[in-house]
Amino acid sequence: MAHIIVVGNEKGGAGKSTVSMHLATALARMGHKVSGLDLDLRQRTFGRYIDNRRAFLKKAGLDLASPALTELPEVKPNALRPGENVYDHRLSAAVAGMERDNDFILIDCPGSHTRLSQVAHSLADTLVTPLNDSFIDFDLLAHTDADATKITGPSVYSEMVWNARQLRAQAGLTPIDWVVVRNRMGAQRMVNKEKMEAAIKMLSKRIGFRIAPGFNERVIFRELFPRGLTLLDLKDIGVKQLNISNVAARQELRDLIKALKLPGVTADF
Repeated sequence: MAHIIVVGNEKGGAGKSTVSMHLATALARMGHKVSGLDLDLRQRTFGRYIDNRRAFLKKAGLDLASPALTELPEVKPNALRPGENVYDHRLSAAVAGMERDNDFILIDCPGSHTRLSQVAHSLADTLVTPLNDSFIDFDLLAHTDADATKITGPSVYSEMVWNARQLRAQAGLTPIDWVVVRNRMGAQRMVNKEKMEAAIKMLSKRIGFRIAPGFNERVIFRELFPRGLTLLDLKDIGVKQLNISNVAARQELRDLIKALKLPGVTADF
């Protein structure tokens, strides 16, 4: 059965789709069979990323390892059981169709609370939550006092993850491995960065997640989107010499994959 990776939080702009595309492509390039599912039915950034990749590779005559993309199937009303939610049925049908033919299923969730996102979290073997290095984003996980030195209580997203964990426990499934990924951290040792680090470590012990390094803000991520490419594809499209920023970004991806500890995966690329 496929290992299900869910990339989610309830705030836009945290880098979910960038993390999703790089993880999915890295796994595919390492020889794993990967299928993606984009639950942001309106914006569909992850899905567009894969669509762009298909179109570019076809036009360029290139054959690069790529994740597949699965769409939520349409469901006839008479296929629903009494009281069953149509979105639950569509998501379950999509995952069931992918499970036996893939090593990994990567589900990219929208930056808002939806029924689809809620159900997807309960399916996660590994939950990846990108978080910008800001207390505005941190507030999604927990509330702090004015000095940001004391956690005063969990927030909406943490409560949703807790509910997802309870559902998995009731179903006899393995616990979710929850990994919070710190994106856009400044290079300098600033007061805000130190406070964020202390708060995240404190919260990780309290509600049970691991912490992993993420991506810094880099122009290359935005530049590659129209062609559906990632940092790992640069040499394949003729870039002979990577600049310092590109080399650093590849190392960030390597560090992230190592930190996720996915089954059967090493960061050799």
